[in-house]
Amino acid sequence: MHVLSLKEYDGKWIKSIVDRGLDIKKRPDKYANALQQKTLAMIFQKSSTRTRLSFETGMTKLGGHGIFVDWRTTQLALGGVQDEAKVISGYADAIMVRPLKHATVAEFAKASRVPVINGLCEKYHPCQALADAMTIQEKMGKLKGVKVVYLGIANNVSNSLSVACARTGADFTLCVPERDPDSIDQEQLQQLKAMPNYHETHDVSEAVEGADILYTDTWVNMEFFNDPKFAKEKTRREKLFMPYQLNKALLEKAGPQAFSMHDMPAHIGYEIDAYALRGERSLAFVQAENRMWAQMALMIELIRK
Repeated sequence: MHVLSLKEYDGKWIKSIVDRGLDIKKRPDKYANALQQKTLAMIFQKSSTRTRLSFETGMTKLGGHGIFVDWRTTQLALGGVQDEAKVISGYADAIMVRPLKHATVAEFAKASRVPVINGLCEKYHPCQALADAMTIQEKMGKLKGVKVVYLGIANNVSNSLSVACARTGADFTLCVPERDPDSIDQEQLQQLKAMPNYHETHDVSEAVEGADILYTDTWVNMEFFNDPKFAKEKTRREKLFMPYQLNKALLEKAGPQAFSMHDMPAHIGYEIDAYALRGERSLAFVQAENRMWAQMALMIELIRK
C-alpha cells in the first residue's frame, strides 16, 4: 500500500487518517510505542524544513527511527532508482521520497517491498493535504460543509487539497487564473469536476464570500524563486496573480468566520501578506505542526498493515 497521491483513496479513508491524527495529538502517550523498532527511510532530492522534521520527529515519538538520506550522497543516480529502491526496502519498514518528479516516486513504489510515501513532487502533496484536512476539522469541528477557497496558482498543493476536501464533504472552490503546467492531472481533474461540491471560478469576490478557509501557496516553486533564469517568468506571475493575494482585506471581505491557511514557506508581499500569515486569523503555524501528527497517523496505517 503506497500513498503517491490521494486520488486512489476515498473520503472514508482520508477521514480515518485525520481522526487518528487528532487522537494522536490529543493523547500522544497512547501511541508512544506504536512503531517501536520500525524504520523510515527518508529520501530527499529536494530541500525541506517541515517534511524532514515532521517525519523524523514523528517516527521518534512513535518509538521508531527516521533516517535522513540526501539523494546526492547515494548511488541512486548511478545504480538506477528501482534497483536502489529494492535495496532500501530491505532495510526500512517504509520509505518517504521527496523527489523532483513524480515519475521517481512511482519508480520507488514499483520496486519497493514496503510502503512508499510521496513527500511532495511537482504533481501532488498528499501529506500536506492530510495535515490541512486535519487542521480544518480541528478548527471548525468538521469537514463536511466547510467552505474552502484556494487562491493563486493551481499546483501540486491544490491538486491534493482539492481531493482531500471534496471527498470528505467540504465545499471546495479553486479560484485561480492559471495552472502550473507541470502539475496538471487531467484524470483527477475530470473526477473532481463531476462532484457537486467542487467548483472553479476566476472571480475572487464571488469565491471568498462566506468562506470559512482561504488558502494559498507560493506562485513560484521553491527551487525557482531566486533563480535568475526564472526571473522573467516570476515577474509575469507576480503581475498576473497579485489580484489573488491572500491578505487582510480579503479575509475581512470573506467575513469574521474566515481563517487563512498556507503550507509554507511563504513569501510575504507576494501570495500572502503579513497579517494573513501571522495574524490572529492564521492557521499556518498550526498546519505546520499538524504535518507531524497527520503523518504519524499515516505511518501507523501503512506500516502496521
